[in-house]
Amino acid sequence: MNHTMTALSALSLAFLSTVATAQTATLEAQADAALKADTHAWAFVEGITTEVGPRQAGTEAEARAREWSAAWLKQYGFENVAIEPFMMDTWVPGDIARARVIAPFAQDLVVLPLGNSAATPVGGIEAEVVFFRTVDDLRAAPEGSLKGKIAYISHQMRPAQDGSHYGFAGPARWVGAGIAASKGAVATVIKSVGTDYHRNPHTGGTSFPEGVKPTPAGALSLPDAENLERMFARANGKPVTLKLEMNPRQIGQTESGNVVGEIVGRNPSLPPVLLACHIDSWWNAPGAFDDGAGCGIIIAAARRAADGGRPLRTIRVLLAGAEETGLWGSKAYSTAHINEPIAVGLESDFGADRIWRFDSNFRETNPALHKKIAVAVARFGVSAGSDVATGGADLNIVRDQKGALIDLQQDGTRYFDLHHTPDDTLDKIDIVQLRQNVAVWAQVVGILANEETAILTGTPIPAAPPIMQAQ
Repeated sequence: MNHTMTALSALSLAFLSTVATAQTATLEAQADAALKADTHAWAFVEGITTEVGPRQAGTEAEARAREWSAAWLKQYGFENVAIEPFMMDTWVPGDIARARVIAPFAQDLVVLPLGNSAATPVGGIEAEVVFFRTVDDLRAAPEGSLKGKIAYISHQMRPAQDGSHYGFAGPARWVGAGIAASKGAVATVIKSVGTDYHRNPHTGGTSFPEGVKPTPAGALSLPDAENLERMFARANGKPVTLKLEMNPRQIGQTESGNVVGEIVGRNPSLPPVLLACHIDSWWNAPGAFDDGAGCGIIIAAARRAADGGRPLRTIRVLLAGAEETGLWGSKAYSTAHINEPIAVGLESDFGADRIWRFDSNFRETNPALHKKIAVAVARFGVSAGSDVATGGADLNIVRDQKGALIDLQQDGTRYFDLHHTPDDTLDKIDIVQLRQNVAVWAQVVGILANEETAILTGTPIPAAPPIMQAQ
């Protein structure tokens, strides 16, 4: 046995262990500091909602948001900052949105158009309304039975910490108008997919099947929708007639784009950690919860994770464009970068309230790393979940690569009070909960960015000489 080599090996292992321990302590200190006093996430969302405001996909306002965000990333030390443009089909909401019950109880209702819907004729549409309590009831309606009529679709969405009722109620918006149009409806109105009781309709995208011509479609505020339902109950079989006038339109192809930036790791040959959010919002709000806060969180967390020393892996942020109207940015990013492996993807796009659960898609394939992360975030009140993470909307590239995903689940109890409404404003953000997000993200991103093995499987990665950079 070579005792000299054995001693050197022992010293080397001891040195590496000391470095790893110091790195862990520094990372924990950064995360704890974020919990107490982080200002970066708030400053980002305050800035973009004040200086840019609403950022409808494909418009001049979204372009200003890209320039603003790129400048912000450069200011805060990100490298390789770029705007990656792409073209998209662009829908705009117009400036007319009116709904009025003509009979039997004449009065106005508050409505907003749904994304990708069509305009009414000038002067509006007046027709009998047919009431469907659920999308399934609409699906069961005979073919052609809605000819010349307006469909109204309800649901029973309720607040939930995990936001699960969105999946239950969402089809009323996502596919309801298309189903109604396929059965002959001249227009559709829905009960807003939300949980508040302000007279603020929740907009959002809708869709029409191939071969079905888009029709006018709008969302009524929850109080107005329930008022309409009471009218049906009191009409004694008489028709309920609605006049609807809206003027959204498709304006053809316009330019959108993704904003990217990096904190380059000590070994850039390793696949990067990808943090995502989306930069656009609907036209009716400055998008503080959806998703200005998400972008602030990932940027602040990336900086925190790197403040204790340059990480092993590159941390890349993706501020995706045009998410709301069809995941255009997510798809474009995947197409452009599909041959560039990503180590793991995470997205923040569910508001700014506290993170309460951690899920991954490698709980079974890399249990040691899953447990390490779960233990590290427990001190922030985050439990370890057993669901398989599916990743946020802007992580198409990771799903397309069948890569590692993490979901840091935010408390969604009040998210759908604000979602896609004019109430999505800066004052709704609780800075204490926002800081908890940054702390959890910084802890998780720091662990991932210094992980030497493959995230999804835990298998060793062939060594490549690191590129040493200034600390």
